[in-house]
Amino acid sequence: VQLQASGGGLVQAGGSLRLSCAASGRTSSNYAMGWFRQAPGKEREFVAAISRSDGSTNYADSVKGRFTISRDNAKNTVYLQMNSLKPEDTAVYYCAAPLYGGTYYYTSAAQYRYWGRGTQVTVSS
Repeated sequence: VQLQASGGGLVQAGGSLRLSCAASGRTSSNYAMGWFRQAPGKEREFVAAISRSDGSTNYADSVKGRFTISRDNAKNTVYLQMNSLKPEDTAVYYCAAPLYGGTYYYTSAAQYRYWGRGTQVTVSS
């Protein structure tokens, strides 16, 4: 499975960005997907996850109400809409997929087998 994240950039606080993660190598509807982020000097942390097909979602408390994860299985793509961005959202964002199936309750990086290269999001104050 290959994952390619895109859509990062520089934005002012309060602004919005939409990240995309294109998957190839297997049918995306067969597995849950997650987004993680890693800021300099910090551990990689869970951001959001989405179920395989019914659209169930899970979010870190720090992004609830501001970020929305969604997927288009016909396009094998998962999205992360980020609104009301804050400087503390600055990080490299990664999309990830588990080895088999998975659920939207997967919040640990160890539960994911495949990772994209990451896309930088920088929020200026």
